[in-house]
Amino acid sequence: MNRTGLVCVALAALLLAGCAASKATTSADRGASAVATGGAARAMGKAPKAGSRFKDCRDCPEMVVVPPGEFDMGFDGGEPERYEGPVRHVRIGYAFAVGRVEVTQAQYRRFVEATGHPTATAGCDIPPPGQRAPVPVPGTTWRDPGYGRPVRDDEPVACVRWSDAQAYVNWLAGVTGKRYRLLTEAEWEYAAKAGSNRKFPWGEYSDAVCKQANIFDQSAARNSPQGDKRAVSCDDGFAQVAPVGSLAPNAFGLHDMIGNVWEWVEDCYEMPYSATPVDGSAQLARGCNRRGSRGGGWRSDYARQNTTFRGRDPESLTSQIFGFRIARDL
Repeated sequence: MNRTGLVCVALAALLLAGCAASKATTSADRGASAVATGGAARAMGKAPKAGSRFKDCRDCPEMVVVPPGEFDMGFDGGEPERYEGPVRHVRIGYAFAVGRVEVTQAQYRRFVEATGHPTATAGCDIPPPGQRAPVPVPGTTWRDPGYGRPVRDDEPVACVRWSDAQAYVNWLAGVTGKRYRLLTEAEWEYAAKAGSNRKFPWGEYSDAVCKQANIFDQSAARNSPQGDKRAVSCDDGFAQVAPVGSLAPNAFGLHDMIGNVWEWVEDCYEMPYSATPVDGSAQLARGCNRRGSRGGGWRSDYARQNTTFRGRDPESLTSQIFGFRIARDL
């Protein structure tokens, strides 16, 4: 073969190699895009990147990927009959996705319209004027939680039972083909602490709470017949429930993990923790006459607005300050 022929062959080889490299790069780029936006698609054999967001459908809740990790769960203290310990080391050896915000009025309404899911009719638990203990108020439901004003589509749904939250995640799993569920109690605390072991993510009794959590503050106190003795000194500008995502997120990119509404979790309530799992799974063997709830609400005492306090309520409870957040397996 003469010199000209050799040059042609070499050029052809280079062009073929360039085309192959271009195709490989295009495939990798598509894979990276799928990880970032493709609803937990596993591209190029890799799991979705921690912190990435996705939605499995237009009206689905936006999810955030939470990485595997370890943390110290619980607190060696708590209220009488509400011990939050003993502290134990928990290892969550898997990534999972968590709702960036609590499930909203609009999202829950679409579920009810699609399924005809029944609404509890006993009334939401709301404190009467001048009292702190809530009682069921006839005529109030998740559609009208007793705020004295119309609800907003972007506010968290409230006055929903644990069974309502379960029905929602089961429906969402059915329409998407993905395993949606409630968070376990360990997953919730891990996501709320977001890489730290702080009981109060903003620091002990700091005015910074109002930058991250809608709790019983000065706005709420001015709107409350109970007065302001329980209120923190700062003001987040919301006298009642706040639109989801109004305040700063935690280090995992999750909003309203503390405050706004209590969030139902999967677990049955057991005290103390001694026999509960340390791998992130739910405790479903004991205490199932009550379910766990976490995070506190917009009119809860400050002492309950932290990462370790444990609610314990019957599945049938419908409260003005109870909603839920969802999780999804990856």
